[in-house]
Amino acid sequence: MAETTDAKPLTVRCQCGNVAFPTPAAKPITVFYCHCTECQKQTSSAFGTSAIFPAAGLFPLAPDLAARLTVWTRRPAEEEEKGGRSLDCYFCSACGSRVIHRIVDADGTPRATVSIKGGCIEGLEWDWAGGMHIYMRSAVIEIPAEWEQYETLPPWMNMK
Repeated sequence: MAETTDAKPLTVRCQCGNVAFPTPAAKPITVFYCHCTECQKQTSSAFGTSAIFPAAGLFPLAPDLAARLTVWTRRPAEEEEKGGRSLDCYFCSACGSRVIHRIVDADGTPRATVSIKGGCIEGLEWDWAGGMHIYMRSAVIEIPAEWEQYETLPPWMNMK
């Protein structure tokens, strides 16, 4: 019997259900567990979980989805001074859950990937050891040394 490779997208849903859409792919490219202080504040927890997907298939947002989201553009202080990148943060207009964020480069070009908040993805595989733990310099919990982790960002990640 032949195996099927027709994996279906996962469902993204905010806390109240006002925002719901399929992921752009059946599985994320990678998953980041971010321990920075911004993610700690944003999640009211020890870290934030971001599943990285291709933006194609989600952006541009469908008009009905865009109408249910509120966008806040966050520019980190170090980027503000030099006119660098920003982060478009998309929240459910009804319950306020952050659902998506997307990096926009200094020249105004959105990145080809999008971060969907892990807690909003129904059926996401929570592989603590398989994801990347970033901004460990701010971590408030211990992560086993053998898990992939970085003091800030991985050296290959271009955030300029």
